Amino acid sequence: MSTLLIKNLKVVAGEEKILNGVNLEIKDGEIHALMGPNGTGKSTLSETLMGNPLYQVVEGQILLDGQDITTMSVDERARAGMFLAMQYPTEVAGISNADFIHAALNARNDNQAVAVLPFLNELKKQMEFLEIDEDYADRGLNADFSGGEKKRNEILQMMMLKPKLAILDEIDSGLDIDALQIVAKGINAMRSKHFSCLMVTHYQRLLRYVVPDVVHIMMDGKIVKTGGPELAEELEKTGYTDLDNAVKGSDDN
Repeated sequence: MSTLLIKNLKVVAGEEKILNGVNLEIKDGEIHALMGPNGTGKSTLSETLMGNPLYQVVEGQILLDGQDITTMSVDERARAGMFLAMQYPTEVAGISNADFIHAALNARNDNQAVAVLPFLNELKKQMEFLEIDEDYADRGLNADFSGGEKKRNEILQMMMLKPKLAILDEIDSGLDIDALQIVAKGINAMRSKHFSCLMVTHYQRLLRYVVPDVVHIMMDGKIVKTGGPELAEELEKTGYTDLDNAVKGSDDN
């Protein structure tokens, strides 16, 4: 069964066409990587999947476990089991990190309160796993966090919420090697038949630590090539230019 099925997805932002017929299937328990040059629609796809109203679906469908979620709101998609780790996490000084995650868990459970003590024990366990200092639980959400701390905090939220499908939008950007390895450790810890993931990235380096089942290449708002982990290694050597020329050549024919 598919966790995620995208059919001929076309998306605009204002008057600008960004996605031009994306087709993608992620099966239960699979981790997929989505790669491609800047400005090809990767982050737009991530935001569209999570229901960002800035992006309008003009054609196509998004199915989660067979259910059409194309017109669902962000909170409805989260309750259905989706999670987006943002490229640029927002700072919110008025709510603590722990309170935010606890509130998110309660909301996902239709506002049935999650017991505080088990929650705090699990939070402490996962923070230790991700090498996050204990005092970060009481600090404002992402407030004065470094880029690497924000990315680790996104992974912490994912590990606490345990989504059915996680979309990780350039979770590796701006990370040094130590932080990258910790983030990868968190993603790998989630791997199971009950967890699927789409990792959006420019670079092959994350995929050395989180080996995907499938790699997709996006150009001009659509997926132009799909393969195994070796596809990312090939791109590391050749870059996107040859593939871009091949795609344009096929479009001309």
